[in-house]
Amino acid sequence: MKIAVVGTGYVGLVTGTCFAETGNSVTCIDIDEDKVKSLQNGKITIYEPGLDVIFERNIEQDRLHFTTDLAEGIKDAKIIFLALPTPPGEDGSADLQYILKVAEDLGPLLDQYTIIVDKSTVPVGTAQKVTAKIAEKAKVEFDVVSNPEFLREGVAVEDFMKPDRVVIGTSSEKAKNVMESLYAPLVRQGNPVIFMDERSAELTKYAANSFLATKITFMNEIANMCELLGADVDAVRRGVGTDSRIGKRFLFAGIGYGGSCFPKDVQALAKSAEEVKYDFSILKSVMSVNEVQKTKMIPKIKDHFNGDLSGKTIALWGLAFKPYTDDIREAPSLYNIDELVAAGATVKCYDPEAMDNVKRLIGDKAVFCHDAYEAVDGADALFIATEWPVFRTPDFDRIAKGLKNKVIFDGRNLYSLRDMEEQGFAYHSIGRAVVNG
Repeated sequence: MKIAVVGTGYVGLVTGTCFAETGNSVTCIDIDEDKVKSLQNGKITIYEPGLDVIFERNIEQDRLHFTTDLAEGIKDAKIIFLALPTPPGEDGSADLQYILKVAEDLGPLLDQYTIIVDKSTVPVGTAQKVTAKIAEKAKVEFDVVSNPEFLREGVAVEDFMKPDRVVIGTSSEKAKNVMESLYAPLVRQGNPVIFMDERSAELTKYAANSFLATKITFMNEIANMCELLGADVDAVRRGVGTDSRIGKRFLFAGIGYGGSCFPKDVQALAKSAEEVKYDFSILKSVMSVNEVQKTKMIPKIKDHFNGDLSGKTIALWGLAFKPYTDDIREAPSLYNIDELVAAGATVKCYDPEAMDNVKRLIGDKAVFCHDAYEAVDGADALFIATEWPVFRTPDFDRIAKGLKNKVIFDGRNLYSLRDMEEQGFAYHSIGRAVVNG
């Protein structure tokens, strides 16, 4: 099948590459000439484990192409995916200008029946708006379908190729049959393709992400209670997570969620509720708690140094919002760098993948190190902000040798309290007892 994907960001590139892997001919379109040139030259523009292998294979086998020309890119395409950014506006609502502009441009270019698919995360009613924009100048039949993505950064290829479920919103039987055929190779094991109306599909995406964000935030609230009551959040997590009604995932306490999805999706759903005059109080609380949780470790660091961080050097491990990605959107690390620098500290940081992105964003606000141990050399304390596997079993003797003080502030609860006590570190984590070293 001939497919076009408009937008080569995270969702667009994964979508286009994975559909090419199932034998389709895919053309990805983007207005960024430098990005398209890099992709045409076989250089992948995002970090996502496993994507590079199928990206290179499908370029080599001439199933995956890139262009800046919309007309050229959609020529003969049976399905056009819109994978464009929907950044939050000042009021928290999703900005649809990019999607609606492309929809407007598509109208006069369509020369056969085409299915236009909203792959971006969009507010309820977007399919209707896209339909109206295309219809202004279209001279052929078309359908607009809502097909939200549920990709987890770091395992996006696996999520796409073996989805838990595929959600498709359409009122067209013709579009339903084509979309069912497209996804058939990905659901051979029996995972469901769930058809519904367009508005329900659009809301499903927001509901899923908002629920997961709520689950994370609830556990962070429990962690904060644990610190006050003398309980251990890890024990509570195990006790709660074994309940099949709740499940084990998204129950790890830490310094809040970030990334490209949860923050803006929770915000956008809350804004949608406001527009229909519904007080979605849970989401308001989730956003409020997460904002505070991001810098939860800062008061602990200040207390350890008697309220004065002037002249102190803090080693920061982890910059990406989560492991296995170079995505720094809404990453808690960035908020903590700001707080530490504002308090007079120097920050020496290291991340396996996100260094270049942070350098471009903050310049010389922090010191960027070649490896984790360079960051701790000469530092007064170590602060862990992202749970990369490489940080889970470090050389503690090497850390102790590099640090001026044997103190670790762990925003992701990577280490056991017993190990830290045996190693002689002062150790502060989330929702657990303090090890005094």
